[in-house]
Amino acid sequence: MRNLLIGTAIATLLASTAFTASAQSTPRADQRQENQERRIEQGEKSGALTEREAARLDKGQQHVENVEDRAKADGKVTAKERAHIEHAQDKQSRRIYKEKHDRQHDFNHNGKVDRPRRHK
Repeated sequence: MRNLLIGTAIATLLASTAFTASAQSTPRADQRQENQERRIEQGEKSGALTEREAARLDKGQQHVENVEDRAKADGKVTAKERAHIEHAQDKQSRRIYKEKHDRQHDFNHNGKVDRPRRHK
C-alpha cells in the first residue's frame, strides 16, 4: 500500500513538472538561440572567427541563456521579459555579424590570427 502511495506521488510530481516546463517555454527564443550558435560554429569552421572571438561569442550566448532562464524561473514569461530576451539576442546577433566580418581570420586553423588579405 505504501509503495502505491509513493508511486502515485512521484507520478503526480512528474506530471506537474512537465506541465510547468511546457507553460514556460519560449520556442521562438530557443530557435533563435540555436541559429546563433550554428552561426558561431560555422564561423569557426570557415576561419572567419578566431578561437578567441568564438569563445567571446559563446560567453555572450551563455548570457542570453541566463536571461532566458531567469525569465522562466517563476513559470511565466511576461511580455517585458520576452522583450528583454529579444533585445539580448539582437545585441548578440550584431556581435556575431561584426566578428565574422572583421578582418581577423584564422583560415588555416592554427590558432593564430592570419594577416588580412590585401586587395590590389
